[in-house]
Amino acid sequence: MSMHDEQINTGSYGHIGRRIHVIGNSCSGKSTLGAALALVLDVPLVELDALNWRRGWMGLNATDPVEFERLIAKETGGDEWIVAGSYARFSQRVFWPRLQTIIWLDLPLYQLVWRMLRRSWTRWRSRELLWGNNYEKFWPQLKIWNKEDSLLSWMVSQHWHKRRRMRTYHSMQQWQHIRFLRLKSSAEVEAFTRALTYALQARGPLKSKPPQ
Repeated sequence: MSMHDEQINTGSYGHIGRRIHVIGNSCSGKSTLGAALALVLDVPLVELDALNWRRGWMGLNATDPVEFERLIAKETGGDEWIVAGSYARFSQRVFWPRLQTIIWLDLPLYQLVWRMLRRSWTRWRSRELLWGNNYEKFWPQLKIWNKEDSLLSWMVSQHWHKRRRMRTYHSMQQWQHIRFLRLKSSAEVEAFTRALTYALQARGPLKSKPPQ
């Protein structure tokens, strides 16, 4: 077994590989967990939002899907990576056939709403620069009748839809090679991260990577 196919035992959470996709609704903590996993596993982090968004909140997934798919394929062409972000249509076509583990962050809706409001307010007040030289818009987020501008509206409308889709994916024969790990609370996410860290510490240093 090569180091790229190595399975790391996380105790009660089972074995994970080194090609992992972190998915979930908006504000579920995909980027945060993805960055933590990339750090402890010492593998590259691929943020799909960073690949997608351009100036003026123009997304390649809508304006140039071929280019978006090309960028995803380029970033996941190696043998080990953590991908954060959903974009199911592209992810399934590009890298799910080689995927080892999906970590599904299925947090309660009320927690996601609170996180979204707090994050948007903080980003708006601080003028934090986001992907593609964009800035957060806070007040339009409250217009729940406008799905085009309101992340809150999008998040609420997609919550149960995403749950149904994830259950469907889990049962599909073509994805039976993927381990699905569902984390349903912040406490479960923290416990999983601790378990992974302890597992790596107990196992000792990772094998040296081959020279590039």
